[in-house]
Amino acid sequence: MALKSLLVSHDLATVEVLRPVLERLSVSVEVCSAVKAGSEILLAEKFDAVVLDCDDLQGGLSVLQTLRKGASNRNSVAFAVLNGKTDASEAFKMGANFVLQKPVSHLNATRCFNAALGFMHREQRRYFRHPVEMEVVILFNNGKELKAKTTNISEGGMAISYRGKFAKESISKVQFTLPGTNPSMEFKAEVAWADGMGRAGVRFVEVAQSSQHQLDQWLAQRMESAANV
Repeated sequence: MALKSLLVSHDLATVEVLRPVLERLSVSVEVCSAVKAGSEILLAEKFDAVVLDCDDLQGGLSVLQTLRKGASNRNSVAFAVLNGKTDASEAFKMGANFVLQKPVSHLNATRCFNAALGFMHREQRRYFRHPVEMEVVILFNNGKELKAKTTNISEGGMAISYRGKFAKESISKVQFTLPGTNPSMEFKAEVAWADGMGRAGVRFVEVAQSSQHQLDQWLAQRMESAANV
């Protein structure tokens, strides 16, 4: 799957440097020149990286500050582009992972994005959800069990469909076997959300290292297959 980035800036010279560097690293770039529109996009879409022109775009710093409070992009890799008004240390405190100083050179941009590439891939793996239907057993604290089916699974949890009702705090563990594998896995879990109509999201809260590795490898293979479609 291709990495996705949002570049919020109306500085044409900066965009002309940053965009081709990102695209050369196989990171797709969506450019937005206004803070309001950029904020709306961040509420609606998920990005692996967000590049914000913090000093020369009025309100740019506010986007950086609120980025970590949103549901979709709070873990995205954030780049603050500065022009002398904001200290780098201040930008880091506001949530930036990397800082670029204007005028941004091709060399500095390449070094910065190369250094961040591994973090972008890590973020992509974290939220990647693979659609899959498989049986899962929900274990409750009171010893009862409920058979359900997954609709998708990610590194940190799964969405399930089921018949019956359960309290959010009552889940203890989930048991399942990934398609194409043999060993059954058991994860300690909790309910992240439930709609009251037989659908819920389960969050993994404690996972054995061997099981996490197996799940990560399985998801990585599905990601690679999806990228080649």
